[in-house]
Amino acid sequence: MSDRDFDVVIVGAGLGGLQCAITLAREGMSVCVLEMNQQLGGSLQVFSRDKVVFDTGVHYIGGLEPGQNLHRYFSYFGIMDKLKLRRMDMDAFDTVELLGDPESYPHAQGWDNFVNRLAAFFPGERGALERYAKLVQDTCDRFPLYRLRDADEREWMDDRLTHNAEQVIASLISNTTLRSVLAGNSALYAGDHGSPFYMHALVVNTFVESAWRCVDGGSQIAKHLAHNARAAGAVIHARKRVTGLDMDGGGVRAVRTADGDVFTCKRCIANIHPVKLLEMIPPGHIRPAYRTRIRSLDNTVSSFALHLAMKPGAFPYLGRNIYKVLVPDVWGAVNYAADGWPSAYMFSTPATSRGIDHAEAITVMTYMRYEPWTQWAGTHRTIAEPGERGEEYEDFKRGHEELLLRILEERFPGLRSGIRSVHSTTPLTFRDFIGTPDGNMYGIRKDSASPLRTFLSPRTKVPNLLLTGQNLNLHGLLGVTVGSVSTCAELVGKSHLLGRIHAAG
Repeated sequence: MSDRDFDVVIVGAGLGGLQCAITLAREGMSVCVLEMNQQLGGSLQVFSRDKVVFDTGVHYIGGLEPGQNLHRYFSYFGIMDKLKLRRMDMDAFDTVELLGDPESYPHAQGWDNFVNRLAAFFPGERGALERYAKLVQDTCDRFPLYRLRDADEREWMDDRLTHNAEQVIASLISNTTLRSVLAGNSALYAGDHGSPFYMHALVVNTFVESAWRCVDGGSQIAKHLAHNARAAGAVIHARKRVTGLDMDGGGVRAVRTADGDVFTCKRCIANIHPVKLLEMIPPGHIRPAYRTRIRSLDNTVSSFALHLAMKPGAFPYLGRNIYKVLVPDVWGAVNYAADGWPSAYMFSTPATSRGIDHAEAITVMTYMRYEPWTQWAGTHRTIAEPGERGEEYEDFKRGHEELLLRILEERFPGLRSGIRSVHSTTPLTFRDFIGTPDGNMYGIRKDSASPLRTFLSPRTKVPNLLLTGQNLNLHGLLGVTVGSVSTCAELVGKSHLLGRIHAAG
């Protein structure tokens, strides 16, 4: 076998691609991973300004206590004992602040604690909160791989997929403020009026079980995964942008890159957005109806992020995230009016190994549509594809930075005086580094009105071409991890793979 001939070629070295590489290499397959960027990890990538590390996408993680789902998965991938983590505030890993309301409402770790902390603000809703907590957990139980169960995945494909998050919460909770509080951190899944309850439940439950920050950035996850993939025999190439697939009647036969390399394979796994994948498949190998369906799916919204390097001792480290909603309708924040930006933000202080009392940095994430940035859509600015967008773009960025800073100063008076430098990332930044068509946050948007339409199987209409990543069933670290297991199970068998995962602890 040559150094360009493999059993499996994986396109994209994000979380799902690296996890697939470890799994399949351990099963004795020759594996090659091709990544367009210099840095591996997709949304796990970090960048540094003024000697401060900023995360691009992963700001906290759930389910990492021994016995919990992501802890067990990460143990199988051989990284759990290597991660530098800091647990967030047990009584308020997230706080929600609503328009015109002076209170800061806590989301606490542990379901009993979660209920007790909110019942202190809403004593008449204790019973409703208990029913909500039970329904969230029962909903998670319906998804076998979420609980690491070997069961028929079709068991959850019933009418509960059509249950709408906003409507279910309203049916349980009579207090309208509490309804908004429970939806206040819906930026975790870009929640809107159409969001399914199952997605709300899967995301929320993971953090209520336990919530953690990566100390010195989330790129450590990708670093350890890549090390373990290589140790298992996988080959990983950075700065290898895939431009096309060579195909015949049996499917993908080779993967071509922009620099002229060709990697032959028996199977191909795409850890990229399905629309990007379709651009690589020559006509005649995918039915037009499948192409039309994929291209018709809505993506989630993109984001604008403000990154502040802080002066020493100027701002305290917060063991919680603050979700500030700036519009009356929490579920409507995604679809903000043209003159209504920002509609909400998440405020977070990254964890650093250099101290626990003060924040070296602050990251503020807001919803941001891609359309205002399309005039620069033809430009790219990465290490692999260096370039400039021009002064007009920089002015446009600075205008958004300034507007957001003014709003932050209303919540944190004097914040400006503690800032050492200001940086920001736009939808174009996310597009370039994450590889999505429009810089969207969480891939394909899920809709309770037509849930099965947005579910993508790991298997495509091409016999030996599979999908993995956040565009399958769920986004986020846990969702992508479950997706990678689903993808690899298609090749090695689900019972066999779950047996190995359980054996790892």
